[in-house]
Amino acid sequence: MKKLLNIGFSVFLLGGIAVSCNDDNDYETIESIGKIKIDSVKIVNDTMDVFGIQRIKTYSTYSSQCQGFYGYDYVYSNNLERTVTAYKYITNGPCTQGNFVGVNQINFSPQRKGTYTFKFWNGGNNWITKTIVVE
Repeated sequence: MKKLLNIGFSVFLLGGIAVSCNDDNDYETIESIGKIKIDSVKIVNDTMDVFGIQRIKTYSTYSSQCQGFYGYDYVYSNNLERTVTAYKYITNGPCTQGNFVGVNQINFSPQRKGTYTFKFWNGGNNWITKTIVVE
């Protein structure tokens, strides 16, 4: 039984080494992160219930396939104001140039009633402003 356990452990150890030495070229390295303007925003309902969930979709244009959505900077300015800035990543892979539209979303679930104001960064000092009334 001891011999069987030693053989099993040796096979496991060698297998682990073989896997860790595998050169995996399926991934590209992220070279940088930067702001990307939000071109447009789609809000289905401008009125909703407190504790409900609404998907807010944002659309941005990427200049190559080496760029993609990284995340949002979602800042509460006060209880009823939000500013949203989108960020993109840029990889080091082979890139097809051209304009590619990316669609992303924020799930908004308000915890109190009121009129919420969203400001989405649209480049420079420009913002797209949307409001949602929560009842």
